[in-house]
Amino acid sequence: MQTKVHEATKLKSKTKNFNSFFSSILHTNGKTQNPQNRIVLLSTFLFILMGVYFFSVFHNDFEKFNAFLLESTLGFTFIAIATTLFVYKILFFIYTAYNYIKYKPVASVTDNELPTCTVIVPAYNEGKQVWHTLMSLAKSNYPEHKLQLLAIDDGSLDDTWKWMLDAKEQLGNKLEILKQPENKGKRHALYRGFNIGTGEIFITVDSDSIVTEDTLRNLVSPFVNNPQCGAVAGNIRVLNNKKEMLPKMLDVSFVMSFEFVRSAESNLNSVLCTPGALAAYRSTAVAKCLPEWINQTFMGSPSDIGEDRAMTNMILKQGEHVLFQKNAVAYTNVPEEYLGLYKMFIRWGRSNVRENLEMAKYVFTNFRTGKKTGTRLLFISHSARLIMSYPLLIFMLFFVLTHPLLFLGSTLVSILILSTFSLVFFANRHKSSQGFWAYPYSILYTFGLFWITPYAIATASRSGWLTRGLPEKK
Repeated sequence: MQTKVHEATKLKSKTKNFNSFFSSILHTNGKTQNPQNRIVLLSTFLFILMGVYFFSVFHNDFEKFNAFLLESTLGFTFIAIATTLFVYKILFFIYTAYNYIKYKPVASVTDNELPTCTVIVPAYNEGKQVWHTLMSLAKSNYPEHKLQLLAIDDGSLDDTWKWMLDAKEQLGNKLEILKQPENKGKRHALYRGFNIGTGEIFITVDSDSIVTEDTLRNLVSPFVNNPQCGAVAGNIRVLNNKKEMLPKMLDVSFVMSFEFVRSAESNLNSVLCTPGALAAYRSTAVAKCLPEWINQTFMGSPSDIGEDRAMTNMILKQGEHVLFQKNAVAYTNVPEEYLGLYKMFIRWGRSNVRENLEMAKYVFTNFRTGKKTGTRLLFISHSARLIMSYPLLIFMLFFVLTHPLLFLGSTLVSILILSTFSLVFFANRHKSSQGFWAYPYSILYTFGLFWITPYAIATASRSGWLTRGLPEKK
């Protein structure tokens, strides 16, 4: 009798502990958490349950999997998911290629048609590079009386302000320079520029970027031809790609990301992210979302990353078109070492997690007049890559343990196929043999950066720029 009472007490205790754990997901200190917090915590809880399920189902399945691939639970599940993903990727690639073929950049309008612009250059610990950025902007083939150039030092600890003063001395009234009293982050520096700017169009340029002579006029021309255009993404190439291997690899990756993927997104009027290195926004669209943007939070903490994706998301939510201009080019510096690269990718990954949650709130509503199917398909594809990162990681680990040679062989064949497409695309677009860097980059990404997305999801609530010497905030 005592044994039964003891077992009942233990069961009641376990049930109470489980209920307390589940309740803690929904509440903190007696207060209900915001929806973003609940979604992330519940997702994490579900991923843990999924991992426990896989372990309980598959831990005794290895011998059967090795002997009879399809007859085992593990084998059948793996083949089913792999086949589904393969078919999905092929179909979506064809859809992307179709939209890429249909894409055409907007030609530059005349000087009389060009709108007034405010170019905002936020800078933090950039040194002399900010001087080169400002000089390249000053040389733009844009009517001087229609161009306002603002440079904002975000509390730099190096000689960035000195180089801004030097640029001011040379450019005179063409340039206005401002200094934040302390480092507040890129979003706050841009916010100051948005409030001071007088142009019909706001252009943001990173302080480590160089623009070509026709970049600005090409970037803003879609606003003239399309009244529904709320934002335009520029075409980003790598500036420091002369010596180190990583920048060479990233240059090929950027060409694929911008000139192929964003061209396709632009044909659907739905570029998902206007890059901080070069982007343009209609001032009226910025004004509508500026209070929400500067006060944006995630899981109760201020958002200090992903300001470009957040602005794009908020403008898309207004029903505005977001386009890409292949003929508006900026060259920007990228990390030259693995440490800087993975930190940059983690920051981007966390931003994608946050903004996909925000996009889910409106993308299936009547947020825009006209066609919305393309935008929804882009959202589904983007979200699927995030959601499937955990199952893929689990299956990859099982596959490595059970059939290492088969895993290595199939992975290398996939890399060969995808990288060859990147090489051909790069060579066709830029008449260069540098596209061969697609091969080592694919190998690096597959074996050295595969963990980024799962880690970014698990740590989505953390902030911090990571690559600017600023601490990560939990």
